[in-house]
Amino acid sequence: MDAAALGPNVKQVVPFFRIADMDRSLRFYVNGLGFALKNKWVVDEKIRWCWLELGGAALMLQTFANDSHHVEPPSGKLGEGVSIEFQCLDAVALYREFISRGLSASEPQVGNSMWTTGLTDPDGYRLGFESLTDTPEDTKLSNMKIQD
Repeated sequence: MDAAALGPNVKQVVPFFRIADMDRSLRFYVNGLGFALKNKWVVDEKIRWCWLELGGAALMLQTFANDSHHVEPPSGKLGEGVSIEFQCLDAVALYREFISRGLSASEPQVGNSMWTTGLTDPDGYRLGFESLTDTPEDTKLSNMKIQD
């Protein structure tokens, strides 16, 4: 049977980040950003790989192994030049959640008709969170009047 007759075969793209320290990354993603740990691969009682979800988004994390069967750490900084953008219903609300959990997120600002805020994870991967808005371009959250 033709694959096209069955419908779309590709269902999702999931970023796969190689990381240096799983415990540190899990604290950031689960405790800080609110991701849920959905699946994991454990070797010698340590999580080596995991699948995380936040709403309809997913990420995979894996630490580097010290053997010849796996990818070796790069010579440069992990995450350098890598950015992913999460499309959200309310990026400003997420910014407030992240700040309340002690994370350092950028002040939300409007660009391309979207509120956007961002963070950098412990390995240098850039994470952006965006939501559509009618607010004028270049508006910063700190410039908004608070309405009662």
